Amino acid sequence: MAFSFPKIYPILDSSIIPRAGRREFLCRLGENLAAAGVTLLEYRNKTGADEEILTDAGFLRNAMPGPNIKLILDDRVNLVESAGFDGTHVDAGDISAAEARRLLGPDRIVGTFGGSEALLPGILNEPADYLAIGPVFPTSTKQTTKAPIGPEGVRRLRAEAGPDRILSAAGGITLETAAEVLADGASTVAVSAAIFRAADPAAEFRRWLAALG
Repeated sequence: MAFSFPKIYPILDSSIIPRAGRREFLCRLGENLAAAGVTLLEYRNKTGADEEILTDAGFLRNAMPGPNIKLILDDRVNLVESAGFDGTHVDAGDISAAEARRLLGPDRIVGTFGGSEALLPGILNEPADYLAIGPVFPTSTKQTTKAPIGPEGVRRLRAEAGPDRILSAAGGITLETAAEVLADGASTVAVSAAIFRAADPAAEFRRWLAALG
């Protein structure tokens, strides 16, 4: 895969998008994030209808044009091509990474959940470009019954995965804890609330970028 994963992987959850003025919000947000240096962004909408997701995705794609900005669609593999997105993230309970790869082909990004306390059996054989691990810390953005693994869990999963796998650590990561999580073996930190619930998400992303490089 030619794309180089950045250290910060922002995840835009639909819960922070206002119902009124949705287009203006997403276009302004996308433009500001692109100007701030975002090169990878996931859009996550677990409850919206396909039409809503495609509409939102269109606003983001227009505001954050490729090829230098990669946009990932959570779960809805069937909408990736129509949205003009660059890949998908599939969790446990969604379709498998292998099925996502079969549907999307070799050139799009496919990410999947890799494990929490330990890597999932056989996950290293899945045709995924990155494996999400966690939650590292308690999180309110994404519903999960898994206990936080902490930095020591990140170290353990890195040892299991080997040095070359891209591991995306998620769950309650703040700017104060992100550097430690990266030092413990994460390739990138996936961040939602810490960036998108800030008064100015683009300015907050710049703060993270300056701190983490």
